[in-house]
Amino acid sequence: MRTKYLIFLVFSFLLHAESFEEFKKQHNTTIQKEQDSFKIYKKNLNAEFNAYVKEINEAYIQYKKELNTYWKNPKLSSQKDWVKYTKDKKTRTTVGFDTNTIVLETIATSPKEAELQLKKALARVAVDDMKSAIKSDELQQKIAKIEKKNKKLTIDAPLKNELILTPILFKKPPTKKKIIQYVNKKVKPKKITVKKSKIHNAKIYSLTVKLPSDTMIKRSKTYEKNVRRNAKRFDLPVALVFAIMHTESSFNPFAKSHIPAYGLMQIVPRSAGIDSYVFLHKKRKIPTANYLYNSANNIEMGSAYLHILYYRYLKSVKDPTSRLYCTIAGYNTGAGNIAYAFIGNNNIKKASKKINKMSSQEVYNHLLHHLKYEEARNYLKRVSKRINSYKQVYKTNDFIFFTANKS
Repeated sequence: MRTKYLIFLVFSFLLHAESFEEFKKQHNTTIQKEQDSFKIYKKNLNAEFNAYVKEINEAYIQYKKELNTYWKNPKLSSQKDWVKYTKDKKTRTTVGFDTNTIVLETIATSPKEAELQLKKALARVAVDDMKSAIKSDELQQKIAKIEKKNKKLTIDAPLKNELILTPILFKKPPTKKKIIQYVNKKVKPKKITVKKSKIHNAKIYSLTVKLPSDTMIKRSKTYEKNVRRNAKRFDLPVALVFAIMHTESSFNPFAKSHIPAYGLMQIVPRSAGIDSYVFLHKKRKIPTANYLYNSANNIEMGSAYLHILYYRYLKSVKDPTSRLYCTIAGYNTGAGNIAYAFIGNNNIKKASKKINKMSSQEVYNHLLHHLKYEEARNYLKRVSKRINSYKQVYKTNDFIFFTANKS
């Protein structure tokens, strides 16, 4: 009887062992299939994204070629300049948010025609809002069509009827009469300069209009409510968010860099854009240009990314002020380059061991001398200086609550 029982046990063990091996084999096969499937998905996604980026770049190149028919130096919007053209591309308006100027240029065949076109251009930009400005931007409309074709990759959002220069130029909503008075006062024939044009029998007539000296502060106040709300939500000092925004775009809502990065806080769609969107919505999406030209979205994403840098990527840096300096520089150049400045590689945990042995002033000085790129070194200086200015403007003392221990 005992012998039979032992045989039964051995047989059962062998049966279970065979079943387990089969189960293990099937399980491993399933995992491998899932991994292979994810790799294929990722590869296809990257291919789609690269095709999407290529199509957008081609749209920029084509548009510049079209502008080159009329202009020797075709300009497009940049971090600090908002550039807009009329439909015929013969009149160009450049709002310099860092220089406090509006430069009006038109290609015309007579001084009288030029004066009329310059007046029209100034009147338009004086009352433009974000929605109408984007709708009249031929290049942005081309990009929007490309983005619409790539819904699987991107996340879009409607633009607001947010006024741009009107609150700066007028104390209250202007009547048509007020706008005409303003335009006639600024556009005077004796102030218009003339130079050669690429177009036969035409010249380039230009005029520079100065914006009020307090434009920067007034522009910042446009976004105060959003900045305060997001600073509180993401445990950030209000002055830090304003200082970053000022340095990134001078409060130019149409800011765009060559990287490309978009909007007030210059969000790079494929890096900070994805990181922030995943953090906020638990989905992996690339924000479109329109999504980032929406000021509420831009401030939310920029603030979220500062939170990610300070409270996640750089959490191993113990001193709050040292971590703040690393966060400021990291917003411009990435957390990996912060580590590189200290230890020659991108491992922030290893770099933090060295950082934690230094005073905050030593960390600041080290970053100024060892950050890989000059742009990042200058960026750290500018933001640090502007933080103090915005602490005074907005009478905020929230840095005392900004510690390295929050999570």
